[in-house]
Amino acid sequence: AGCASGGSEFQQKSYTAEEGIQSLQIDVRDRIVKIEPSDDKQISVMYFESEEESYQFSVVDETILAMTSQSNKEWNDFIGGKAPAEQRTVIVKIPENKLSSLQISTTNENVELPALSITDSASIYVNGGDILFDTMEIGNSLTLESKNGNITGTVAGGYDDFSISSSVKKGENNLPEQKEGGEKTMTVTVNNGDIAIQFTK
Repeated sequence: AGCASGGSEFQQKSYTAEEGIQSLQIDVRDRIVKIEPSDDKQISVMYFESEEESYQFSVVDETILAMTSQSNKEWNDFIGGKAPAEQRTVIVKIPENKLSSLQISTTNENVELPALSITDSASIYVNGGDILFDTMEIGNSLTLESKNGNITGTVAGGYDDFSISSSVKKGENNLPEQKEGGEKTMTVTVNNGDIAIQFTK
C-alpha cells in the first residue's frame, strides 16, 4: 500500500478474465500500461486502487473485456506529487496468440508492449507519453497515435505487406506519408514526437 496525493492509500488488486475473452479495451488516465506474457494461459490485470481512483471491469458480448478508470478526486487532491510509478502502472498479462483485437488509451504515461500477435486489429492512443513495442504481428490493421511522445517498435512482416498512412508534426518520421498496395493497413500519427518503426523483413 502507498499514499495517493490526496492522502488515501493505494491498494494492490488483480482481476482475472473469464474464458472466452478475445478482445481487450483499456481506457485509463495518467497510468503506465504494460502488456506482459502470461505464464498461466489466462488474461489477468494487476493494478492499484485508492478511494479517489479506481477501475471498472465489464464484459461485452462475452468476448470483450473493457477496463476503464474512474476518479472522484476533488481539485485539492491534485496538489502534491504523483504516487510512485509502481502504483501508477497497470500490468496486463496475455497468453500467446490469445487476442483478436487490442485497444489501449492513456494519458501522461507510456504504453509498453512485448512481442505480441493480434489476429485482427490493434489501436493504441497516448496523450503525453510514448508507445514502445517489441515485434508486433498484426492480422489486419494497426493504428498508433501519440501526442507529445514518440512511437518506436518493430512490426512483423514486410514493408510491402502494409498500406501506410503516417503523419508527424514537429518530429522525425521514417515511414512514408502515404503508401498503397498492402493487404494490411497501418496508420501512425504523432504530434510533437518521432516515428521510428521497423519491419522484420
